[in-house]
Amino acid sequence: MDASVEADRQAGRDGAPAAEAPDLAEVFDAHAKFVGRTLRCLGVRDRELPDAIQEVFLVVHRRLPELRKPSALKSWLYAICLRKAMSLRRSAARRREHSVPELPVQTDERTPHDDLERTRALARAIQILEGLDDDKRAVFVLYEVEQLPMSEVASVIDVPLQTAYSRLYAARREIARTLKRLEAKGEVQR
Repeated sequence: MDASVEADRQAGRDGAPAAEAPDLAEVFDAHAKFVGRTLRCLGVRDRELPDAIQEVFLVVHRRLPELRKPSALKSWLYAICLRKAMSLRRSAARRREHSVPELPVQTDERTPHDDLERTRALARAIQILEGLDDDKRAVFVLYEVEQLPMSEVASVIDVPLQTAYSRLYAARREIARTLKRLEAKGEVQR
């Protein structure tokens, strides 16, 4: 193939050369923890997490050449994670499974009491996040947990900026109500 024809084929819509897609191994090394953390925050259960991470990176492997802006890689990964988490929750609902918190096994210098308190707090946080609908959860996790700018959050979930802010505000209100209710029961201390 003629080099000029190949360059034309690689050019973007605006005539500028398309940015070169990053290597899959580099993407995995740089973002595997982000993908795992994101999937967990989006409600993927611990026992499904390794498979979900693998499935996300299978999609990445298949679609990485289509990535137009490598600078938007993290947003692109989040969108894939969001779709995967929603798919898993839908399939779990069809199987009529009920999620139960699972205690993670950790090996570090903390005492068993520290581990227990951390596990309980994490389980409560996951429970609170599971109480949010998908739209609010997505905005809350992207903005508060992953600390993406709100303009990027709106772009990832494909809504106007004001809608994203509205969902964040509603999610914060809902979480505050849940925390107050748990405090009244004595399950949470501030």
